[in-house]
Amino acid sequence: MSTSVFSLLVKRRFGPFFFTQFLGAFNDNVFRQALILLIASGVVAGTEVNTLNNVALALFILPFFLFSALAGQLADKYDRAMLVRRIKLVEIFIMTFAAVGFFFNAVYFLLAVLFCMGLQSTFFGPIKYSIIPQHLPSRELVSGNALVEMGTFLAILLGSISGVLLKMDAADPLIVSAVVVGLAALGYLAARGIPKAPAADPGMKINWNLWRETWHIVGYAREVKSVWMCVLGICWFWFLGAAYTTQLKVYVDDYLLGTDGLYALLLGTFSVGIGLGSYLCEKMSGHRVELGLVPLGSIGLSAFGIDLFFSYAGLPKDVSVDIAAFLQQPAGWRVMVDLLGIGVFGGFYIVPLFALIQQRSNPSHLARIIAANNILNSLFMVGSAVAGIVLVGVLDLTVPEFFLVLSLANVLVAAYIYTRVPEFLIRLLVWMLTNVLYRIKEQGMENIPDEGPCLLVCNHVSYVDALLLGGAVRRPVRFVMAKPIYDLPLMNYIFRTGKAIPIDSKERNPEIYQQAFERINEELADGQVVCIFPEGKLTRDGELAEFKTGMEKIVNENRVPVIPMALSGLWGSFFSHKGGPALTRLPKRFWSRVKLNVGEAVTADQVASQDMRRRVLGLRERP
Repeated sequence: MSTSVFSLLVKRRFGPFFFTQFLGAFNDNVFRQALILLIASGVVAGTEVNTLNNVALALFILPFFLFSALAGQLADKYDRAMLVRRIKLVEIFIMTFAAVGFFFNAVYFLLAVLFCMGLQSTFFGPIKYSIIPQHLPSRELVSGNALVEMGTFLAILLGSISGVLLKMDAADPLIVSAVVVGLAALGYLAARGIPKAPAADPGMKINWNLWRETWHIVGYAREVKSVWMCVLGICWFWFLGAAYTTQLKVYVDDYLLGTDGLYALLLGTFSVGIGLGSYLCEKMSGHRVELGLVPLGSIGLSAFGIDLFFSYAGLPKDVSVDIAAFLQQPAGWRVMVDLLGIGVFGGFYIVPLFALIQQRSNPSHLARIIAANNILNSLFMVGSAVAGIVLVGVLDLTVPEFFLVLSLANVLVAAYIYTRVPEFLIRLLVWMLTNVLYRIKEQGMENIPDEGPCLLVCNHVSYVDALLLGGAVRRPVRFVMAKPIYDLPLMNYIFRTGKAIPIDSKERNPEIYQQAFERINEELADGQVVCIFPEGKLTRDGELAEFKTGMEKIVNENRVPVIPMALSGLWGSFFSHKGGPALTRLPKRFWSRVKLNVGEAVTADQVASQDMRRRVLGLRERP
C-alpha cells in the first residue's frame, strides 16, 4: 500500500474514525475472549460450557435481528459523527458494568452485558460503512475500506490474544476490568475527533414498527441489482468466515492433533491473510473500485479451500504436535499456506463489494442498506452454524470434508452472482488484460472529473482500446464504437454488458446512426462519461486519421466538457492491424507497454474537429 494511503490515518477526515472502530473491535474481542475463558474455567456449576458458549453467541447476534432497522434509520436521520460519540460514551458505561462482572466472576451478569455490547455494535454498524463516503472521495473509497478491513481483522486478532492473556490462570480480574474500561474511554476520545457527517435524510420519520421496517430496508438494498448482489456476496463471505473459524478448533484438535498454541497460530494466519488481502486489493485496484478482483477472490477462496481438504493428509496420525513440530512438516506449511490464501483472497473479495455498495447506493438511505446487510449477515452466520451442525454433527462429515463442501458451494454462489451481474466477470477480463497482456502508464487522469457528464475523445489503434480505457478510467464509460466491432463474437457480450453504443454511417444505416446519438444524449443527460473514437475506424497504418464531425454534433446538443486522450504503444500488438488484419495472424508479442496521456478539458464552445485532432496528436507524441 502506498504512503499516500497510509497518510489517510493522520488526516482528520479518516484517522479518528479509523481508530474509533479499531479500538471498538479490539475491546469487543478482549471482552468476548475473556468471557469465553471464564465460562471454560467452570465457574458455573451444573451447566455445560458448550451450552453457555452457544447462549453467548445468540445473545450477541440477537440485537442485529431486533434493532438493525432502527439503527439504520437513526444513522440516516442524524449526524453520524454525533451518533458515534454517543454510542462510544454508552460503551464506557457498558464496560464499567463488565468490569464489575469480571471482578465478581458473575457469568450470567456478563452475558447480559454481552447482549448490550451486541446492541451497541448494532447501532454502530450502519454508521461504520456509511460515514466513509461522506469523508472520502470516490477515488479513496477502496483505500478507506481496505484500511478498515485490515484494522478490523487486526483488532480481532490482537483483541482475542489479549483476552486470553488477561484471563490466564491466576490473573487479577482487576486487570481485565481496567483494560476494557480504558479501551472504551480511548475509543470515545478518538470519536471526538471525527468531523461532522451531516444527516443524509433529516426529514425522515422513524418507523417504530421494526418488523415492517426490516422488510422496508431490505427493499432499499434490492433497488439496484449490483448493490443487492454485493450484499448477498458479503453475506456469503461471513457465512464462509464463520464456518471456517467455528470449525478450526475441531480441525486442529481432531485432525492436526495440535496444541492450543497451534490453534492460535492458524487462527492468526487466517486473520493476517484477510488483512494482507485488503492491503494487496488496494494496491491492485489503482485507486478505483475494481470489481474484477471480486471473481478473482472467489477463485482463490475455492482453490485454497479445496486444497485444505487434502493438505493435512501428510501429517502424523497418532502424535500430538506443537507449533515447532508442525512447522517441520511440509504438510504443516501447506495447511498454513491454504489458510493464508483463503484469507488473502477473502480480502480481494470483500473490499470491492463494500466500496461498490457505498458508491452505487442512494446516499439518502445508505445506512439503512448497511443495516439490511447486517441483518442478513447475522442470518447467514446462524445458517453457517446450522450447516455445521447438520453436515458435521448429523450427516457425520469430517471437518476437512465440510471445508470441501464449502469450497464447492462457493463455486455455485459465484456462478449465480456473476451470471446475474456479468459486470464482475467483464471487469476481471479487463483487469487481466490491463495487468497481464499490457502495462499501462497513465498521465493526466486527474483531468477526468470524478462526477458529472463529459465526452472523452481518443485515437483508435486496436480492438481492445475500449477495454484498456475502461480499465484505466475510474468511472464507468459508455463507449461509442463502430457497429462491426460492436458485433464481434464474444466482444459483443462484453460491449453490451458495458452499455457500449453502436454506431454506423448515416448513409449505410441511418436508423442505427440516429439511435446512437439519442443514446449519447441520454447518457450525458444522466451525468455519465461517454467516449468516442472520432476517426470512425481502426487505423490501418498507425497514423492518426482525420476526425469526423460527429463530435461537434454531440457538443452542440450537449454542452459538456471534452477531454482529449491518446493511446500509444498498441500499434503492432496482436489486436492492431499492423502486418495484416487483426485476429487473423499469429501474435508477434503478447506483452506491450502502453501509454495513455489525458489532456486538459476543452469547453464545448472551443471544440473543433481539427483542433481536437491536433490535441490528440500532441498527446500521442508526448513522452
